[in-house]
Amino acid sequence: MLEKLKEEVLRIALEAQRIGLCKHKSGNFSIRDKESGYVCITPSGVDREALKVDEISVLDQDLKLLEGLKPSSEALMHIEIYKACPNAYGIAHTHSKMATSFAVVNKPIPAVIYEIAGFRLADGKIPVAPYGRPGTIDLAKRVAETAISSDMLLMEKHGVIALGPTLADAFLSVQYIEEVAEIYFNTLVINQGKEPEVFTKAELESWKYPEVFVEKQNEENFE
Repeated sequence: MLEKLKEEVLRIALEAQRIGLCKHKSGNFSIRDKESGYVCITPSGVDREALKVDEISVLDQDLKLLEGLKPSSEALMHIEIYKACPNAYGIAHTHSKMATSFAVVNKPIPAVIYEIAGFRLADGKIPVAPYGRPGTIDLAKRVAETAISSDMLLMEKHGVIALGPTLADAFLSVQYIEEVAEIYFNTLVINQGKEPEVFTKAELESWKYPEVFVEKQNEENFE
């Protein structure tokens, strides 16, 4: 069932572990099938290096296990995000060190570099979803509510999560969150704790792809 999707979940989970975003069996990754609505998600407590494709958990929207091992304890959170965000088909949840440090102190990460304009964010910053005990409906609802207005977010005292049209997009986002967190931390150190100037939401939303390239492409197509 859904072999290609399960293979992609395993591929991303392995890569996340190998580059240090997830250690000690932490974090979880999922894909929602566009046709059936079934969710393929990493199982609970399994070393990614030993994980097999047929062990990836497959759930329906009611959390019924259809295939694979016992799902991640955060499966409820994934399901709630998919329900709240119909355009999301991939979710990546990691415990990367720098970004999670900001999550621990409940501190959103502002737009310190302009490249963050390419992401859908609440108020031009990476927000923090309020704390909820892991594996509970309380946490699932709070994260899903925050995800409605932001594709990248922190989970208070917990970690990092991102959603996207594909799991590859969500995985790229959690990597980017960690990078921006490192840059933000470095600027605070350099500024001796003083907050750096950040881009406003209006400025970020004003970005457009350079029209000259679009015009050039149209000219070439016409020719």
